[in-house]
Amino acid sequence: MDILIALAAGLAVLSLMMAGGYILAMRSGNGGWADTVWTFGVGLAALASIFVLAGPDVRSRHWLVVALAALWSLRLGIYLFGRTLGKAEDARYADLKREWGADHPRRLFLFLQAQALAGVPLFGAMALAADRPGPLDLWDALGTCVLLAGVIGTAVSDWQLSQFKADPANKGRVCDVGLWSVSRHPNYFFEFLSWCAWPVIAFNPVGYPVGLLALLAPALMYYLLRHVSGVPPLEAHMERSRPEAFAKYKARVPVFFPKLV
Repeated sequence: MDILIALAAGLAVLSLMMAGGYILAMRSGNGGWADTVWTFGVGLAALASIFVLAGPDVRSRHWLVVALAALWSLRLGIYLFGRTLGKAEDARYADLKREWGADHPRRLFLFLQAQALAGVPLFGAMALAADRPGPLDLWDALGTCVLLAGVIGTAVSDWQLSQFKADPANKGRVCDVGLWSVSRHPNYFFEFLSWCAWPVIAFNPVGYPVGLLALLAPALMYYLLRHVSGVPPLEAHMERSRPEAFAKYKARVPVFFPKLV
């Protein structure tokens, strides 16, 4: 029952945040702001869920997960803020606007609220990791390393892409340098990896079986990034905008998991 109350509190926070993201997207004409708001909103929803679940018994693991969740949320949120501010609308949201036509306002609101609902197993995994009983141990250290690897890998991928785009000589080309030479979407892969941290921290199948539910976070994130809102619309856009270059890129670089050799 406590976990359900905690999840409800987190969902309320994220739903309100996405309602604000809807207003911002409609007034600015840029749906990309919703991604920024969602990222900060998931972080705030995680904090709400963690502290509601902990009650007065806030322990070291709660603070560890709060710090890691804040690191993830702030890093990605600040990046998305900078990418959206003063820029053209994200291609994915522009395509949705054309597809939905006059029904765009209503469908965008429902779409963003669906994103809030999809966030439940994500911030829920953070809350479950934070609430595992017992003192800090090696699973916490391993989970922290996984989270840091994911955050750093995502940041490096984003930086390499921005540097590539900033060079006028690369206009019309597909980024294939650094991490982008071993995966067509290294930023998505490392984002997925960062979500693998929570089931690691929550791991104790004998003494804390509910922690196994944290596995839903990386499973959902992989599905969304690889098959729904990440790879498919972005690759469709690339195939339209630079078909020849992207076809050659696809032939030599795997879509998601990096090639090792």
